[in-house]
Amino acid sequence: MARNVEFDENLAVSKAMDVFWRKGYNGTTMRDLTEAMGINSSSLYNTIGDKHELFIRSIKHYTETRMNEAVKQLDPIKSPIKAIEKFVQSSVYVITSEPNSCLAIKTTFEVAVTDEQVQKIIKRDNDFTYNLLNSLVQKAIQKGEITVTEDAAMLTDYIINHFSGWHEFFIIHKDKNRIMNMAAFLIRQIKQ
Repeated sequence: MARNVEFDENLAVSKAMDVFWRKGYNGTTMRDLTEAMGINSSSLYNTIGDKHELFIRSIKHYTETRMNEAVKQLDPIKSPIKAIEKFVQSSVYVITSEPNSCLAIKTTFEVAVTDEQVQKIIKRDNDFTYNLLNSLVQKAIQKGEITVTEDAAMLTDYIINHFSGWHEFFIIHKDKNRIMNMAAFLIRQIKQ
């Protein structure tokens, strides 16, 4: 009689995600993954698949968790500009508090350039962020909370573009105060 594979698949994917986050896709070995997940390689292959499939599941888990958290965090906020501010502040917190930077941004530069499957997941995450912020920007313009003369799409692109720059800046300089000052300046610019 075959022995059942006994492990929590969601927990295993979450543990694998942490390894990929820390070491990157190319720097992670199967041994790293099985040790972190507390399983042997045959259990991994039989339940999840190979390293690439595990990476796909990890990236999906990461991006879907971020999307759900953003909606949960912003939905109760009635003022669109306050929701935009909260999103920017939350982004700053993640940028300056996550020891390994943003997994989606790291993945974009390491893997998505050559892997269409990963690229689709990252694009979906980016499209979600764009649509969420664009909706808030449009509502803020309609309510007069934002008085800039630029269109909502351009302003949304402008906001989102800051996040990747802040990630790079923080990785290099490790200066939380400078990121916070840039975020405050961005909010002041949007409100003009």
